[in-house]
Amino acid sequence: MMEAGKGDVVNLKRFKKRTEREQSAKQAEANRTRFGRTKSERVLEERRTGRASDLLDQHRIDGEDAS
Repeated sequence: MMEAGKGDVVNLKRFKKRTEREQSAKQAEANRTRFGRTKSERVLEERRTGRASDLLDQHRIDGEDAS
């Protein structure tokens, strides 16, 4: 059926697209590890900053008569 000297027929456009996708996936993985945070980490940080802001506002003295 198949001759020993010939290789498989490859659609070059598909091959190029596949290699570009794989390269893009590698780059995305590197960016996620470098810059990314999980959703739970972002929510936790948001809650912490909100809590710190609330505590700071509670200690604020308002009014002109305060010295």
